[in-house]
Amino acid sequence: MAGEAKDTNWPLPKFYFKVFVGSQDSAVSFQEVSGLETETQILEYRHGDSKAFSAIKMPGIAKVGNVTLKKGIFTKDNSFFKWYSAINMNTIKRKTVTIQLLDQQGSPTMTWTLTNAWPTKITGTDLKSDANEVAVESVELAHEGLIIVNA
Repeated sequence: MAGEAKDTNWPLPKFYFKVFVGSQDSAVSFQEVSGLETETQILEYRHGDSKAFSAIKMPGIAKVGNVTLKKGIFTKDNSFFKWYSAINMNTIKRKTVTIQLLDQQGSPTMTWTLTNAWPTKITGTDLKSDANEVAVESVELAHEGLIIVNA
């Protein structure tokens, strides 16, 4: 209707984001980020003199899932494989990974920070002689905590 106020509160698009690995000053270009999730395990408990004949549910230990990052393969860029190759008998250099969802002006609107992240799996591209696609590799990161901050 004419004169009615327009709703200017829209969901953010998910295609404009930056990823920082470790103490890098510049972002690493990725095609896709998935697995930004956390959950709390459920503990069920019923004490002996409870009048209810069912258990109550309480929050238990928090769990975080692995995060998968996908990016194009570039000439002479094997930094993730070097990081992965450094795993040696339970020793690995852990890094902080920061993922920022950006607004139209390029300012962060939401930030996910993975603490003590390290590569647990690297998957190279598939190769096809009749394809016309970009070579994409993926790295799966295990981490010990997910911090979410809104700007």
